[in-house]
Amino acid sequence: MRAFARINQSVCIFEHINEYLSPLTLDLVGGAALSCLANYPPPALSLSLSGAYLVPYLILLILIGIPLFFLELAVGQRIRRGSIGVWNYVYPRLGGIGVSSLMVCGFVGLYYNVIIGWSIFYFFQSFQYPLPWAECPIHRNGTQAVVEPECEKSSATTYFWYRQALNITSSIDDTGGLNWKMTLSLLVAWIMVCLAVIKGIQSSGKVMYFSSLFPYVVLFCFLVRGLMLKGAVDGIAHMFTPKLEKMLEPQVWREAATQVFFALGLGFGGVIAFSSYNKRDNNCHFDAALVSIINFLTSILATLVVFAVLGFKANVMNEKCVVENAEKILGYLNTGVLSRELIPPHINFSHLSSQDYAEMYAVIKTVKEDNFAQLGLDPCILEDELNKAVQGTGLAFIAFTEAMTHFPASPFWSVMFFFMLINLGLGSMIGTMTGITTPILDAFKIRKEILCVVCCIIAFLLGLLFVLRSGNYFVAMFDDYSAGLPLIVVVILENISVAWIYGTKRFMQDLEDMLGFRPYSFYFYMWKFVSPAVLVLLICATVIEMAVSPAGYNAWVEAEGSDRFQSYPPWALAMAYALIVVAMLPLPIVFIARHFSLISDGSNKLSVSYRKGMMKDISNLEEQDEQRFILSKNPSEAPSPMPAHRAYLGPGGTQEMTNTNYGTSTKTGYQNIGSPESEL
Repeated sequence: MRAFARINQSVCIFEHINEYLSPLTLDLVGGAALSCLANYPPPALSLSLSGAYLVPYLILLILIGIPLFFLELAVGQRIRRGSIGVWNYVYPRLGGIGVSSLMVCGFVGLYYNVIIGWSIFYFFQSFQYPLPWAECPIHRNGTQAVVEPECEKSSATTYFWYRQALNITSSIDDTGGLNWKMTLSLLVAWIMVCLAVIKGIQSSGKVMYFSSLFPYVVLFCFLVRGLMLKGAVDGIAHMFTPKLEKMLEPQVWREAATQVFFALGLGFGGVIAFSSYNKRDNNCHFDAALVSIINFLTSILATLVVFAVLGFKANVMNEKCVVENAEKILGYLNTGVLSRELIPPHINFSHLSSQDYAEMYAVIKTVKEDNFAQLGLDPCILEDELNKAVQGTGLAFIAFTEAMTHFPASPFWSVMFFFMLINLGLGSMIGTMTGITTPILDAFKIRKEILCVVCCIIAFLLGLLFVLRSGNYFVAMFDDYSAGLPLIVVVILENISVAWIYGTKRFMQDLEDMLGFRPYSFYFYMWKFVSPAVLVLLICATVIEMAVSPAGYNAWVEAEGSDRFQSYPPWALAMAYALIVVAMLPLPIVFIARHFSLISDGSNKLSVSYRKGMMKDISNLEEQDEQRFILSKNPSEAPSPMPAHRAYLGPGGTQEMTNTNYGTSTKTGYQNIGSPESEL
């Protein structure tokens, strides 16, 4: 997805790029924008790519993001199976990697689609003027108008989100029953996802061009409009201000790594599933580099929009703070608690600026040092408001909605914004569902349409958990636990399987034969040493943080009009840790079962979809046994797919490396996929 100066130029460039990129591009680049705007997933990135996260994000993108994204693309394209079949081939005992990927995809898909449901609800609510979240509701008590207390203590957008949209309860223990509005929205979301997955994202070129260009057009429009808001420059300056003390915190690096995983789709199996449909000579190295760069630039663009809006919101909240505290000071002056001599003569309470209040606050604090705390005055510092940037879902559904109420023709902007979120969410859900359905389609002869409908029905029924009145708390739980540690474990085992078990030199040789050129030595060292080391450190940081930090959630307190941290009750804590265990359980089960030969290794079983494709490819060959042609244990009996390959020299090596696993060259030009079992 990209945006260009002219539409016709955009289409020409996109058509050229589309010759090289798989359908994965739409999902991944859109996911980058969605994760910055909706902020689910990843968890806790309330500052998106701010000064504290930008540098760690860029470093981890280079050290683990691009190398492992290239690895997944290459593995899928080389072996031509889904996420389960690929790891059965590479090392059968670690075949549980694919099953764990499927489990993580399932967990994420369950709550990720709730975002689309929320966006659908806000989308339809946007077709009215003024917007329903523009003002607090007013109740009539006879002749007296009373503002809703919960709204008055928070804000109109916050009240609409927590009370009108979610109708949230005060704790996770109180389920409160189903929220029918969100239940209906979730049903519509799953119907849309089901139809999109069945039809496929490449079924209509014009639709794909629109879905690729539209989010960029909306983002640029929001950026231009956002820069016109008061305080936008403060937000962007805050974004690019490096915070060295924050960068030294392990949590920052862990969250930045999570952002890399989600933005590129690492560990979910969708990358492998999509790349398995690539042409055999597709330049997946170009794909990996281009998608990663576009993804990063998309994240920067989306984050500029985010911080322009957050800067505006911080200024609004800071001005509100100044007004409230100025009224307190006036009350103290009228009652004689404070002397008027403490107020600088140039200060006008009817036009009080933040600087004037800061000066007055400093004078009062100095003179009334002994009993200053009793006055209950707040400093009202803009930097503090920027540091308290809205977290989680509040970014899209509170901060952005508040900003849009100040736009001219606000319903138009709201419709465009939430339509964009729906569009991006569908792209990401297509990738997630592909990571689930492709391994199943590879293993069983079942119609794709039937499988998609069954999966979506089951997912909708399970997703009813997230449309309870307490459902937002479960969304936060799944976000924190189901795809954090399990995802890192899956990715590091993928790395180890290829680099240390299958062999980095052997894999580099495969890539040279497949691509026609030798990848940079950079990838050799990243796969072999750097990426595994970084991932081990991330696992340690994640485990330590889980052990040290209290497990809990932010509960909405209606009486206070704000949220407050609460610890999980025992049953919820058990549920949270069960998500981690269930996601990683296939790893030891498959390893033990195959170690003791309780189940077949699965390395000789071709995917159903691949068999169909191969029957078309070998139609010009004389009839022969398919299994012997593709997966013959004896290399001399199986034709090699590639022309005679050039021997790969390890980085800096001078001795030619031989590989007896490749067959002799034939005219067929097809890939000989030999089972690695004989070498392990």
